[in-house]
Amino acid sequence: MGIGRAKEGFSVFGILNKCVTPMGRRLLRAWFLRPIIDIDVINNRLNTISFFLCCEEVMSALRETLKSVRDVPHMLKKFNSPSSSCTSSDWHTFLKCICSLLHINKIFEVGISEHLANKLQHMSIDLVEKANSSITAELDYVSNLVIGVIDVQRSKEKGYETLVKENLCDELDELRMVYEGLPDFLEQVSANENASFPFSLECRKAPLIVYVHQIGYLMCFFDEKISEALLIGLQDFEFAFSEDGEERRFYYHTQKTRELDNLLGDIYHKILDMERAIIRDLVCRVLQFLPQLTKAVNFAAELDCILSLAIVARQNNYVRPILTEDSILEIRNGRHALQEMTVDTFVPNDTKIRSAGRINIITGPNYSGKSIYIKQVALVVFLAHIGSFVPADSAVVGLTDRIFCAMGSKSMTTEQSTFMIDLHQVGTMLRHATSRSLCLLDEFGKGTLTEDGIGLLGGTISHFANYDYPPKVLLSTHLTEIFTENYLPQSEHIKCCTMSVLNPDGQASNEDIIFLYRLVPGQALLSFGLHCAQLAGVPSEVIQRAASVLEDIHSKRPVRRMICDNLAAKDKQYQDAMAKLLAFDPRKGDLNHFFED
Repeated sequence: MGIGRAKEGFSVFGILNKCVTPMGRRLLRAWFLRPIIDIDVINNRLNTISFFLCCEEVMSALRETLKSVRDVPHMLKKFNSPSSSCTSSDWHTFLKCICSLLHINKIFEVGISEHLANKLQHMSIDLVEKANSSITAELDYVSNLVIGVIDVQRSKEKGYETLVKENLCDELDELRMVYEGLPDFLEQVSANENASFPFSLECRKAPLIVYVHQIGYLMCFFDEKISEALLIGLQDFEFAFSEDGEERRFYYHTQKTRELDNLLGDIYHKILDMERAIIRDLVCRVLQFLPQLTKAVNFAAELDCILSLAIVARQNNYVRPILTEDSILEIRNGRHALQEMTVDTFVPNDTKIRSAGRINIITGPNYSGKSIYIKQVALVVFLAHIGSFVPADSAVVGLTDRIFCAMGSKSMTTEQSTFMIDLHQVGTMLRHATSRSLCLLDEFGKGTLTEDGIGLLGGTISHFANYDYPPKVLLSTHLTEIFTENYLPQSEHIKCCTMSVLNPDGQASNEDIIFLYRLVPGQALLSFGLHCAQLAGVPSEVIQRAASVLEDIHSKRPVRRMICDNLAAKDKQYQDAMAKLLAFDPRKGDLNHFFED
């Protein structure tokens, strides 16, 4: 996003962030960091998004207008800072921002038809009223106040940095008139001075009296410095400094330049000081309306966020979720907000969690979509709680107080293993999860011995199953041993699902497996890890050895040692040498002949 900004990359925030103002981007990030469970606030956001999806022309006009809105409080802070200077560009941006804020009200007044107004009333959206109360007549007064003092075009017209309008201050106008007529005046004074020299000057270019900011008035000679002999006849001349460039210049203080210093002084900085005093007074008067300006900018930021979410909902075919106080979750054809953008075809899946079957144990082969599924459910719930539409055909989302995750995340900054991080996350989950929580566990227990992992996973599931009303749990695992013996309690809260695959002959090493990425009831006892290894480009000899070991284990045979060609050749040499040694008779044989062979 640029130097000094967070590099967002490919993320859910990056996809939903279509904001056109810096305040909107900050507010949307705050919404992401702090989801809400106030159902009225959420529904108000959803209602507003639904309204804008019905009037795309109004939405486009508002977004185009918002592009000119800037962070006014930050700009005023800059204007009021003694260390920063306000340019004509800054004031032009400020005025354009105020005009854009006022234009938002006009769009609502003109762009919303009677039909849309009735729709707003029917949906209980106070958008127009909120705009009128946030963008008030005080902004128009501020705009007129600034326009009455600042002329943003004056600097371009006059060729120097000047902001204050004419006829506002007589003393300032007089100083500017003198400054703007200074070149002609100094040219005339230079001609008179040159004519009064007691000797003739053999110069390519006649000397000039010039005005240098913060230094004053100086006589400028070109090409050559005045010789010491000539300076004797010019008693009032005093060398100041020289300047190199396309032509050399030598500057002198003279009696006339000293008179001009006393008469006119540093006139440009007198103008600047006077303008700064006027602008400082203007800024103080504008700051009196800071609360009204802040309120208007905050409304623009919120409007920008809503429009951003509406744009994404339209572009990505998102649907409005239904929020409910009941602790349920029903999603029809849910999709993963990120994954669906990286593949040609995404297979959606349903989710249904009500009073029974709240603990979903999901098994399935590697690469079958288990992790994507549980993440997509979490994203649907999360997006619903920031007031956004969600990637699904329909969604009923119960208010969720927390989303707990144990997804095998890694961190280079913490002195903990991945398994220890998982344990901390699961521990927090077990201590704080309520019936309104959503708990995600992806391959929990795989980071240690299989027996330990099975025990920890079984204990976690049993803990949740003992709740009278457990949290909503989505758990993916390859530890299918928990389905045997008595690892899990008999409970109506536990539901088993699997990601379906098409496996013609039912063999774990079959190469003709087709992943369907569809969640169905049941259990999967095969992981098809060899097939996944083949898809990942693992060398064929490694896969063949793995298949051999797997076959021996399933057949309950001892695993055969792998035969290496080099080792086999050496073994053959050793066997031949030993046989020859055993056959040699030291009493009759010839040792020389023995070693020659």
